[in-house]
Amino acid sequence: MRKSLSRWLAAAIAAMPFAIAQGQVLTDPTRPPTAVGKAGAADETPPATQVQSILISSRRRLAVINGTTVALGDMVGAARVVKITETEVTLKTGEETEVLKMYPGVEKQPVKRGSAGRGGSK
Repeated sequence: MRKSLSRWLAAAIAAMPFAIAQGQVLTDPTRPPTAVGKAGAADETPPATQVQSILISSRRRLAVINGTTVALGDMVGAARVVKITETEVTLKTGEETEVLKMYPGVEKQPVKRGSAGRGGSK
């Protein structure tokens, strides 16, 4: 009896880390800042067409949209890829234009340089 109880106890203790690990929520450190820790993120539906990656070289411009690699002129559904920049992809369907941003919640702003930051003044 004592031996079976100690075996059961040892098995229960050995299984505890697995039960604890399943209850933890791990965030992906490589996700863009807008995707991490957003309040109400579970309630929001992701956009139908989403830019996941952009590659620009001297010879080509590529984007990964919904898991598919596309180049300028390629089709994404019924839309044609007409422009790829460092942060966005422009799609055109007939006369309608849609701009997909890599980081939709992040707005680029110029750096403001003041005289206080130069020359070591305190």
